[in-house]
Amino acid sequence: MSPAGGARPIAAHPAAHALWAATAPAAPPTPALSESLSTDALVVGAGYTGLCAALHLAEAGASVCVLDAHAPGWGASGRNGGQVNPTLRQDPDELLRRYGAERAEALVATVSRSADLVYGLIQRHAIACDPVRAGWLQLGYTPQAVDALHARARQWERRGVRVELLDRAAVAARTGTPAFAGGWLDGRAGSVQPLAYVRGLVRAAQALGVQVHGGSPVVHLERQGRRWTARTAQGARVQAQQLLLATNGYTDGLWPGLARTLLAANSFIVATQPLGAAGADILARGETASTAQRLLLYWRKDAQGRLLLGGRGHFSDPSGAQDFAHLERALARMFPQLGAVPCAYRWAGRVALTRDCMPHLHQPAPGITAALGYNGRGIATATSLGQHAAALLAGGRTRDCPYPVTPVQPMALHGLQRWYIAAGVAWYGLLDRLGR
Repeated sequence: MSPAGGARPIAAHPAAHALWAATAPAAPPTPALSESLSTDALVVGAGYTGLCAALHLAEAGASVCVLDAHAPGWGASGRNGGQVNPTLRQDPDELLRRYGAERAEALVATVSRSADLVYGLIQRHAIACDPVRAGWLQLGYTPQAVDALHARARQWERRGVRVELLDRAAVAARTGTPAFAGGWLDGRAGSVQPLAYVRGLVRAAQALGVQVHGGSPVVHLERQGRRWTARTAQGARVQAQQLLLATNGYTDGLWPGLARTLLAANSFIVATQPLGAAGADILARGETASTAQRLLLYWRKDAQGRLLLGGRGHFSDPSGAQDFAHLERALARMFPQLGAVPCAYRWAGRVALTRDCMPHLHQPAPGITAALGYNGRGIATATSLGQHAAALLAGGRTRDCPYPVTPVQPMALHGLQRWYIAAGVAWYGLLDRLGR
């Protein structure tokens, strides 16, 4: 069986890591795989999902190899905004309607604990990644939007989550901007330096004997008896009983149809220099924040007091500072007290969006598992899904997994995704402006 033979590595672009690469601890050595080997489990993709799965498998005594086309954290795990939000796109009551009480409540409880898992790993493995757990503010521009947010907060509150319902004055005091009519605080959430978290996971996995190799794109998979053989672009081969595909928004054609289960939309981020006293009233307690718009904005401060703001960009990778102008205008509107503060960093990365707005877990063939599609909730969700994917690779039953295991179902007309996204960005941007 030979499901794919034409997978190609994703080309790098110069803005890949910007701020995070400038402030993260040095990367541990992850040289390209130079010789063939045999292992219990092979993980393709050295982001949060793959590294967490490898870590849990190694803790259970399995031999594990992790391969990535680039350096660990090159993709979304090293480019995101660093917010640790233990939620899905759907509210708990929507999950209840979709999956029924027993499965939905197990899923909600797992998602709710996902930030605990992140911070637990950071503590247990002494990962230096500037962890802060001061909560997440989700904010609305209109009273109608705030009513919907308060209803969402009450759903989580009924499940034991510490929440605060905030009016306009309370939000202004916490955020340093009067732009919002209100919102809520999710006390479970927080932030990390995302690339530093990746590199800490690499070190923790290596300490348990996991082999992690960057610069080793897998270009071919073949089933041989009860084992899979993966071949890298350099010709090295890895034989494994179990294989995990954890490539998220940078998924290519390695497994047929898998890339077409996602829309890979770009998210752009800008960051200032450290603000010092000028930014003292902006998220003064260390919270993260985002809007409840269709095209959301999200922001936080880093450990050095830089202000980061992110949001959707165009489909193509950025070609220059002009592609970030919409974010810099939003920054100036929200925080006029800062005056003309130039942005010192600009970068972008792909957010993997799924049709049902759920993370996807697939087992398309014996010995193959795929975990991907985080819809902007990557740090917490990918860490959690990595843990549960590891349980499946170790022989766990799908019915015991809180995340639904579903067939690979490519989106219809997926080749038009560039136009879907461009049209959607324009349309939702108009609706957001009209709704303010």
